[in-house]
Amino acid sequence: MASAARNLTRVATRTTARNFLAVAPRQAFRQQGRRFYSSGSEKKSSSPALLLGAAAAAAGGLGFWYYTSSDAPSAASAKVINPTKEDYQRVYNEIAERLEEKDDYDDGSYGPVLLRLAWHASGTYDKETGTGGSNGATMRFAPEGDHGANAGLVAARDFLEPIKAKNPWISYSDLWILAGVCAIQEMQGPIIPYRPGRVDREASYCTPDGRLPDASKGADHLRNIFYRMGFNDQEIVALSGAHALGRTHADRSGYEGPWTFSPTVLTNDFYRLLLEEKWQWKKWNGPKQYEDKSTKSLMMLPTDMVLVQDKKFRPWVEKYAKDNDAFFKDFSDVVTRLFELGVPFAEGTENQRWVMKPTWDESESK
Repeated sequence: MASAARNLTRVATRTTARNFLAVAPRQAFRQQGRRFYSSGSEKKSSSPALLLGAAAAAAGGLGFWYYTSSDAPSAASAKVINPTKEDYQRVYNEIAERLEEKDDYDDGSYGPVLLRLAWHASGTYDKETGTGGSNGATMRFAPEGDHGANAGLVAARDFLEPIKAKNPWISYSDLWILAGVCAIQEMQGPIIPYRPGRVDREASYCTPDGRLPDASKGADHLRNIFYRMGFNDQEIVALSGAHALGRTHADRSGYEGPWTFSPTVLTNDFYRLLLEEKWQWKKWNGPKQYEDKSTKSLMMLPTDMVLVQDKKFRPWVEKYAKDNDAFFKDFSDVVTRLFELGVPFAEGTENQRWVMKPTWDESESK
C-alpha cells in the first residue's frame, strides 16, 4: 500500500479543504459509501507545469499473441494464446503502476490526459455512417492526430508506448480504452466495465476534423455533436462531469486552467462549482472563458456554462450536484457506451464485460 499512501498524500496536499484525507485509507471511503468532496479555495500549484483475423477477434472480444519459451512476448513464437481477463488485468496494473511512478505531469498525474485520449478516440463516432469510434486508434496518424481537439494527446500516447511494447498482443485501440478505464478508477471514480475486441486500422480510416466538441460554441452545437454519437441531453450532462478532472492549456486548446480544486480526483464538484460559484468572463488575451469570481483560479468553458443556462440541461446539473452516487452511476453507464462506440462486438456479448480491479481495492476478489 506504499504507492496508495503516496498517491493519497498528493491528493490531500492539493486539496487543502479536505486535510483529513491524508490519514484516511482510500478504500474506507468506498466501503462507507462516501466520497471526498474537495471544492474550496486552494493556493496556486507550485508545479512549473500547471494545470482529460480482426473479425474473429472482435466477435470473441479477444485478441491473440505469441509467447516464447521464457514467456516473453515475441512474434517469433509459434504458440498462440487467447488473452484472458487476467492478462488484461495485468496490463491495467502496469498502467496504474506507471501512473504512480510518473507523477511529473500537470497536477501530478497522467490520469486526466489518458481519459481524454480514450474520450477523443471514441467521440469521433457517427451513428449514421458507422464511422469513427474507439475501434481503430486512427489518432496515431495524420491528419487525425493533428486535429485541434487532439492537441497535446501525444503525451498520453507516448505514456502508453512502453506498455504497448511490453505487451504487443494488445491492440492500440484496446490499450487506449483500458487506459481510460484505469484512469477513471484510479482517480477514485466509479467502476467502468471493460470489453476488449478492438482492432487497429490504417490511416485511410482517419475521421474528418470537426467531430469533437468546440468549446466556444453553444447548446445547439453540443447537441449536434452528441446526438450524432447517439446520446441524449441527460447523457451529455453526465459525460461533461469528466471536466472534474484535468485542466486546459493555453498552448494547446488556447484555454487555461483547471475546472476544480481537485483535478486528479473524480467527484461531482464540476456540477457543484457550476451552480455554487459566481462566474465571470476572464480578462486576458486568450479566447473567451469564465473564471470563478472568488479565487480567479478556476475556469469554465462556454460549453460548460451552457449546461446551466439551457433549461433542459440544467435539471441534470442540479441532480448530479446534489447526488454524487447518482452521477457516478450515470457516468459509468454512459462512459461504458462511449468507449464501445464503433466496435463490432458480437451480438449478446454485453454481458461479457469485465470489471478491472482498481489497485486501491484490497479485497481478494471482485
